[in-house]
Amino acid sequence: MQARHWSAALICASLAWAAPAAAQNVKAGIDAWQRGDYASAVAIWRPLAEAGDPDASFNMGQAYRLGRGVLVDLSTAQTWLERAAQKDHIDAQATLGLLLFQNGNQADGLKWLKLAAEKGDARALLVYGTALFNGDGVAQDPVLGYAYVSRSAAQGLEPAKNTLAQMDDIMPLEQRKKGVAMAVQKAKTQVAQTTAKPKSVASAPKPRPAPKAATPQSSFASSATGPWRIQLGAFSQRSSAEALYRRLSGSLGGKQPYLVPAGTVTRLQVGPYSSKAAASAACGSLSARGLDCFPVAAK
Repeated sequence: MQARHWSAALICASLAWAAPAAAQNVKAGIDAWQRGDYASAVAIWRPLAEAGDPDASFNMGQAYRLGRGVLVDLSTAQTWLERAAQKDHIDAQATLGLLLFQNGNQADGLKWLKLAAEKGDARALLVYGTALFNGDGVAQDPVLGYAYVSRSAAQGLEPAKNTLAQMDDIMPLEQRKKGVAMAVQKAKTQVAQTTAKPKSVASAPKPRPAPKAATPQSSFASSATGPWRIQLGAFSQRSSAEALYRRLSGSLGGKQPYLVPAGTVTRLQVGPYSSKAAASAACGSLSARGLDCFPVAAK
């Protein structure tokens, strides 16, 4: 099996119980963040994070990755994310896994992505499912990989939909049926587990872009060479493509733009990436922010 793909699936039960005092404090930081008062948000979260609150630790990690309220410090960001991830914080596990995977630490990245995927995180399902499908860093299991990608696609993650379509072209029908049945069963199990063991309300409302939808600079591989890019859109005016790149450049980890003419439109591509897996991981994070994105082979 030669193709490379990604995965997704996030099945979270809503919580309707009262937040404890610590959660209210985390929420105060979220409110400050959403007002654009990043320094106050960090000031609220820091003592909570130092006391061991996983939501505050996750948000501190995102602040350091984004450089909001603090200077960008990727080492410190990773430390805070690890603290939250070790306390079973699903967003931290997925974000840390993507960070490590896309920056060359595939083994540790897959470890965290597996944990997040088992809890239903769409981005982790996409990345880990693709790794399973291809046997990339893990034992190859295309049926389980298909199940993970199916769950991700079901949550609306565009790269997962694209990947699933590619898998559909490759896999025999019987294997796909097995994958779908497995996905349904895992989804049911996930809902039951989430309902039985609800999280703190603090983990539900996340700041923008500090929550899982955010994609800070270091979320992308820093390789200077590679045969893959990601495509972010096609525009009737070249200036529109340039404007989108300028707007996103701080979140692309130094990746360069490629303005590719195609008839009457200009395609915005960014790269290079060392593999389709790395490009798909980058797309998974960008799609979580509502951006259209898919990996393309450089020509």
